[in-house]
Amino acid sequence: MSKKRDIHVVPHPAGGWATRKEGAGRVGSRHDTQHDAIERGREQAIRERAEVVIHRRDGTIRDSDSYGNDPHPPKDRKH
Repeated sequence: MSKKRDIHVVPHPAGGWATRKEGAGRVGSRHDTQHDAIERGREQAIRERAEVVIHRRDGTIRDSDSYGNDPHPPKDRKH
């Protein structure tokens, strides 16, 4: 069984936003806007059947969406 590897959308230290796989030492891609980073993170999460976790500037989690095979999906009412 493979280890869960969520994709996180996080603020980049040099400015802008980045996507980073859970447990990775460096970012996967860097973007000027959070919207662009979210789009790239979603594309990657769909391809890898993972979850995208979107953070605020202060590091707290703003939102998350799962694109994997969840045997017990939550009753998501936001969409």
